[in-house]
Amino acid sequence: MISDGVRSALIVNILTEDNLPYYFRTIERMFGAGDAWGTWARRWTAEEGRHSMVIYGYLMATRAVDPKELERARMVQVSNGLIPEPASAHQGFAYVAMQELATRISHRNTGTLLNDKVGYDVMMRVAADENRHHLFYRDITKAALEVDPSGMVSAITKEVLDFEMPGTGIPNFKQHAAAIAKLGIYDFASHYEQVLVPLVLRAWNVEGITGLNDDAERDRDKLLAQLAKIERVAKRLAERQATKEPALVQA
Repeated sequence: MISDGVRSALIVNILTEDNLPYYFRTIERMFGAGDAWGTWARRWTAEEGRHSMVIYGYLMATRAVDPKELERARMVQVSNGLIPEPASAHQGFAYVAMQELATRISHRNTGTLLNDKVGYDVMMRVAADENRHHLFYRDITKAALEVDPSGMVSAITKEVLDFEMPGTGIPNFKQHAAAIAKLGIYDFASHYEQVLVPLVLRAWNVEGITGLNDDAERDRDKLLAQLAKIERVAKRLAERQATKEPALVQA
């Protein structure tokens, strides 16, 4: 028997993966279809497609979720095709680096709470793939910061301020997100501590970047102010854990 929060996480995880056609379209638009980028996008798509297949197979074999409910939600999700759409390659680098890391965290925490070895192994394998994707985008973003620091700092600022998890078009997404946050699978605190701090402050070291133009300097000030605000919210969340009051990432 699994909890409602774990069931919500499984539903959100697979429906997010099911929107793959739209993610591929967006990645190809941002990065191009030729040369190394096209090869990467197609390989990424092939791997992501396997994620949906293996999670779906597990859910159907175990009946961890209602198949009819899942299929109805899948038809709504894929028919609407709502996904985050970064406006440029710069913003795309920043967004996918954060999103792949967030997805890895969600998959891994979901598997840990399943109390089922097969389900655990499935989610750990998917999480490992997501981590490799994250490392690629993390390092691409770091390299882009060396080539165009001003453009990338402004792009990172935009994506941190407007960040949305994929899956916002899923039916009852806010209710699912609340249940997921309540269990600590993914919430505001984990977004700050496990995504923003290791990426923005450590890997990309936005505070230490030099040679920014005036616009980028102003954007960095906004970024650091937003990070400080998120940190305060995350600390308040930790202080009210006894009440089980969830704090959600923007959706």
